[in-house]
Amino acid sequence: MNEPVDWPTRDLLSHRASTTPDATALIDADEDKKWTYGEFDRRVDAVTERLENTVYGPDDRLGVLMGTRVAFATVYFAAMRRGVTVVPLNVRETTAEIASKASRLALDAVVCESETEALALETVDCPVVSVDDPGHDDVGSLQPITEAYAIPVPLKRNRTHMLMFTSGTSGEPKAVRLTVGNLVASATASAFRLGVLPDDRWLCCLPMYHMGGLAPVVRSTLYGTTAVIQREFDPRETARIIDDCDITGISLVPTMCKRLLDAGWTPPATLRFVLLGGAPASRELLERCRERGVPVHPTYGMTETASQVSTVRPTDAFSHPGTVGQPLGCTDVSIVDENGAIVDTGETGELVVSGPTVTPGYLDDEHTESAFGERGLHTGDAGYRDEDGRLWISNRIDDRIVTGGENVDPGEVVATLRSHPRVDDAAVVGLPDEEWGERVAALVVPDPEIESVGRLEQSLLAHCDDRLAGFKRPKTIGFADGLPRTASGTVDRNAVRDRLLEDGIDLTESP
Repeated sequence: MNEPVDWPTRDLLSHRASTTPDATALIDADEDKKWTYGEFDRRVDAVTERLENTVYGPDDRLGVLMGTRVAFATVYFAAMRRGVTVVPLNVRETTAEIASKASRLALDAVVCESETEALALETVDCPVVSVDDPGHDDVGSLQPITEAYAIPVPLKRNRTHMLMFTSGTSGEPKAVRLTVGNLVASATASAFRLGVLPDDRWLCCLPMYHMGGLAPVVRSTLYGTTAVIQREFDPRETARIIDDCDITGISLVPTMCKRLLDAGWTPPATLRFVLLGGAPASRELLERCRERGVPVHPTYGMTETASQVSTVRPTDAFSHPGTVGQPLGCTDVSIVDENGAIVDTGETGELVVSGPTVTPGYLDDEHTESAFGERGLHTGDAGYRDEDGRLWISNRIDDRIVTGGENVDPGEVVATLRSHPRVDDAAVVGLPDEEWGERVAALVVPDPEIESVGRLEQSLLAHCDDRLAGFKRPKTIGFADGLPRTASGTVDRNAVRDRLLEDGIDLTESP
């Protein structure tokens, strides 16, 4: 029997273009333009030729400082064809944050656009090229002049293909190594959970410098379906695109979904799935989705697993609000205690993930050694598995609050606050306390129609008195119109903590 061949192979777009060259690959929803896979393949060839003057081989690292647009997808596949390592950079970060990341990674070049050209020049010490007309003499052009034929560099399944940063909501962002094998495994597992139809059109309106925004483009290329790209999410414009472009799937964070519903959106019959990730979906949001007929699929994932770990279909999402469902195919999830032993069903522990979607490690060997154990990647997320194998995520292990020697699960406090009828959302963190070590603090987003925050404060205290032990009840509380979040939709816990330290109201002196 012949042994299986472990690649090398051509890039993913080359394979797709040779298989279905006339199928629609991309639609630019803002410019109302479209490309077949054959046309997109030739476009990528031309950009690949221009890249040859900037990056030279598989050891080179190419930063991409761009927003969500077709040109981002073109650069991404050109870099894959050239065999260089892709490094998406967050355009919303400060110059200091980007400069720090660029320095850590020793980038060989950066691709920018007109909106980020000045930011790139301020933050990197390497050649800068633009997909738009350069506005500065020190910036080169990546615009294709003529069509070209680029010979794809052979790819190996386990070679680092991309470095993508974690959100860094509770510490310094880590650079995650992802391989083409990770991305293919993720796309395959997702297809078995969400399904794939020949006429599928996946709308991408999340930032492409996060996995949730880039994954739909990679997956659509593998499936031979169409990716529709919208540069920025806007509830009314996104709703229009979903209708006009016959969208069958979309990736959103909960805040986006809520804004769509607030704008009066009702999904068309063609919409098969709304992949909802980046943050937990509240019970209230899920109920609104059920009432409006939104085919919502809450998911739990992370950069380290090239997106999804588990995803729940609408039936279970509505009947068991809060679950993220069973793990995807070929993904194993263990729940362990502090000693690494597997806990009983229903008992909370840390989620440990293994399988072909899991990163081979971080750029920093020290982070890799501390994150991996005999069962796989320690996610740092706390949760449990119910009797039917569904996963339930509580919070980050590091988010646990210790007050007066008692452990407090922030997820439990958040769930209690959210269950109040006049609360839209909440975040819970620990604040320093001289006597008790830490105190439980909550930032609450009230119902916008509420008349008096003072009355809500007293009502919340009574609500918590009936449902939480004394040491678990918030001792500092603040109110906000919305929770601070990262671009991926995760609650920015450091920003929550800063807000509470500045504006929070101390309610009592004892835990």
